[in-house]
Amino acid sequence: MGPSTPLLIFCLLSWSGPLQGQQHHLVEYMERRLAALEERLAQCQDQSSRHAAELRDFKNKMLPLLEVAEKEREALRTEADTISGRVDRLEREVDYLETQNPALPCVEFDEKVTGGPGTKGKGRRNEKYDMVTDCGYTISQVRSMKILKRFGGPAGLWTKDPLGQTEKIYVLDGTQNDTAFVFPRLRDFTLAMAARKASRVRVPFPWVGTGQLVYGGFLYFARRPPGRPGGGGELENTLQLIKFHLANRTVVDSSVFPAEGLIPPYGLTADTYIDLAADEEGLWAVYATQEDDRHLCLAKLDPQTLDTEQQWDTPCPRENAEAAFVICGTLYVVYNTRPASRARIQCSFDASGTLTPERAALPYFPRRYGAHASLRYNPRERQLYAWDDGYQIVYKLEMRKKEEEV
Repeated sequence: MGPSTPLLIFCLLSWSGPLQGQQHHLVEYMERRLAALEERLAQCQDQSSRHAAELRDFKNKMLPLLEVAEKEREALRTEADTISGRVDRLEREVDYLETQNPALPCVEFDEKVTGGPGTKGKGRRNEKYDMVTDCGYTISQVRSMKILKRFGGPAGLWTKDPLGQTEKIYVLDGTQNDTAFVFPRLRDFTLAMAARKASRVRVPFPWVGTGQLVYGGFLYFARRPPGRPGGGGELENTLQLIKFHLANRTVVDSSVFPAEGLIPPYGLTADTYIDLAADEEGLWAVYATQEDDRHLCLAKLDPQTLDTEQQWDTPCPRENAEAAFVICGTLYVVYNTRPASRARIQCSFDASGTLTPERAALPYFPRRYGAHASLRYNPRERQLYAWDDGYQIVYKLEMRKKEEEV
């Protein structure tokens, strides 16, 4: 070995001492960190075990409660089904009792029967109507109700043409409008985006109320006649009937309705002044005048010329009336309350005299949303098309012979 060897060994020994000290401190630090991690892991394990035990205890406590709640839910469901069945049965029994115990006919004997002081010389014919068909049916009951959809505002009219060869649906929304919607068929009308499927027919004059009628390819409606330049009052309380050809979109005929001092015939439908109706016999008009502001009047119209063939004073009161329709020459007036409740046919008038008030059924309508703004009878289908606070409803009717006892 050379003279520098001892010096090299001394240098190595002098450096190894600090390195061993640093390693010792590093090992101690790592041991402390590992011990801290092991302690935290042990704490987490203890907490997890404790939480698991608490969860098991909570589950064991809740399972019986859930079983009891499930049993109570089933019991409540069974009870609700039982109550619903009882309510339905009660409603059927109430309807049966109401049918068996009808309301008294709406006849005021002092004015309509005895010819007492209330009788007025109105110059009306009030003769029995001679039937032109062999139709001899009357309503027995409102058999069913189907709510189709909600379209338009609270007042309006929807109907089919009872003489038409197509399934078109006509919708006239509002009480002062000039545009009618025409749908190819009922299914198109019930679609969510129904308005896109409809064609629009615009009439030259806005109609008044909800008394319009589609009959034989024509739209019949009432309008306010134009006033005179000087603002005279001759036409103030009169209405003009318009016959509008739906295919050609032209006015075919018009006529001033031959009644002075017109007032709304229905106490609950203030916007309608003339309510046009169609049945197996043809075209009719329901109206009221200031001359007798308590009762409805009925007129038979010629659908070709709009001439008034016959007129009658009926015993049916205006008060609480909301709509009417005609079947086989018999006027049926529907009454309600304000606020609206269940409507009922409470007065009928047979222009031919065949159906007496004692033999007329006075059925209730099923539960529904509000008040009828219009009712249109379709003699071919024997059902009513109703507009009820914006909902379009179909009522199927059950008929019987007029001569049969109720």
